[in-house]
Amino acid sequence: MEKVYQTMKHSGIMNIVLGTLIIVVGALCGSFIIVSGAKLLSRKNDIIF
Repeated sequence: MEKVYQTMKHSGIMNIVLGTLIIVVGALCGSFIIVSGAKLLSRKNDIIF
């Protein structure tokens, strides 16, 4: 019975770690997209199609 609790504990820890990692990566990607869009907006006069 103790092995089951250990397995559940490790599974829960991994879920928390992966969830936190996904949130951090998502926040970083979002901030990079915002910065990239701001650079495009600031240089929109230089862009010629």
